[in-house]
Amino acid sequence: MLTDRTALRRRLGTATDHLETPVAVVDLAAFDDNADRLAERAAGKPIRVASKSVRCRALLERVLARPGWHGVMAYTLPEAIWLVRTGVTDDVLVAYPTADRAALRELAGDPDLAAAISIMVDHPGHLDLVDRIVPPHDRATIRLCMDLDASWRPAGLHIGVRRSPVHSAAQAGTLARELAGRDGFALVGLMSYEAHIAGVGDDPPGRALRARAIRVMQSRAMPELLQRRAAAVRAVREHADLEYVNGGGTGSIAATSADPSVTEVTAGSGLYGPAIFDAYRSWRPTPAAFFALSVVRRPGPRIATVLGGGWIASGPAAPDRHPVPYLPDGLRYKPDEGPGEVQTPLVGAVADQLVPGDRVWFRHAKAGELCEHVNEVQLVDGETATPAPTYRGEGRAFLG
Repeated sequence: MLTDRTALRRRLGTATDHLETPVAVVDLAAFDDNADRLAERAAGKPIRVASKSVRCRALLERVLARPGWHGVMAYTLPEAIWLVRTGVTDDVLVAYPTADRAALRELAGDPDLAAAISIMVDHPGHLDLVDRIVPPHDRATIRLCMDLDASWRPAGLHIGVRRSPVHSAAQAGTLARELAGRDGFALVGLMSYEAHIAGVGDDPPGRALRARAIRVMQSRAMPELLQRRAAAVRAVREHADLEYVNGGGTGSIAATSADPSVTEVTAGSGLYGPAIFDAYRSWRPTPAAFFALSVVRRPGPRIATVLGGGWIASGPAAPDRHPVPYLPDGLRYKPDEGPGEVQTPLVGAVADQLVPGDRVWFRHAKAGELCEHVNEVQLVDGETATPAPTYRGEGRAFLG
C-alpha cells in the first residue's frame, strides 16, 4: 500500500489536532493491510503474533480476529498470564526463559493457565527452578517449548544472536530426552528464531558493501538452518509429541514458512511497519505507527526544535536506532545533537515552514517500544481517532 505523505499528514492532523503532544497513533488501514499481507506471505501457515512488537491489547485482539493469525508469542510469563486472564488468547508461547517465581507459582497452581501457556527452556536448570518453587506432585503439568539456537557458525564463528546453548540436532535430542523424562512437564514445542535473517535488513541505505555482505551471509545461513532444524525436529520427536515448531519473524516470514519442518511462524513488527524495515528488500510493510511532537523553538534559519524526541530503540547504539522524522518530509537531525530527551533540533529547508505549535511526525525505529513512552495510542480510522491503552497505560510495564 503506497503512502501519500501529504494526505497522511493532513489525515493524522485532522484526527489528532485536539490532543496534546506527544501523541502516538496507529493507522488502522495500514495495520490491517500489513496483517493481511503477512498472512499471504505465510502461505497458509498460522502466524503467532509477537506481543512485544504490539504492546496494546486492543490491537492484539484486532489482529487475532483476522484470518491466518492464531496465538500469541509473549515476552514474559506475567504478561502471558495477564493475556490469558483478560481473554486475549488461550494459546501463549513465552519466547524467553523465566525466573519469575511468583508467576511460575501462579501458573503451576491454575490448570487453565497451565493448559494455555508454554514456557521456554534450553537447559535442565529451568525445570529445576520450577520444581523448587512447586514440586511436581503439587501442580498442574507445565508445558515446555525448547529453544533451538538458529545462529550460523561457519569455521568456528558465531553469526546471529546469543540465545540457546542448544545448537545441533544431537544436543536437541539429548535435551529432549531429559525433558521428556521429568515428572510434571510436557515438551510440546520447539522454537528457533533466525535473528540474523529475520532481524537484519539486507538493504541498509547508503551501505552497498554491507548490503552485499549481509546478502551473502543470509544466502548461506538459511540453507544450513533448514537442514539443521529439520534434523533437530526429527531428534526431538523421538522423545516428544510436538504440537508445533515455531520459527521466523517479519523479516523472514516467507522463507521460514517454506520450511517443511516449521508448522507456524511469528510476526509482529510488520504490523506497525517501523523504520528498521526500510532496510529490507524482500518486503517492506506500510508505515502504520507514528508519534507527533510539537515545535517549540525556531533557533535559526532551517532549524526547528521539537520538545522531546529521544525515543531510542534497543540494540547497538547507532543512527538506525533513532526515530525517523517523517512528516513533513525533508527533516533530519543535526549531526552534533541528534534526538534529545528534552528537545530535538531538526534541520532542512522545510523547517522554515514550521512555527511553534506545528507538529512533526516520527516513525520509531522499532515496533512495540513506542508504546513504552505513552499511556495510550490513538487508533486512527480515516480522520477519526479512538484511544486505546498501551501496556504502560494499563500499568503493565513487564520489563520496566
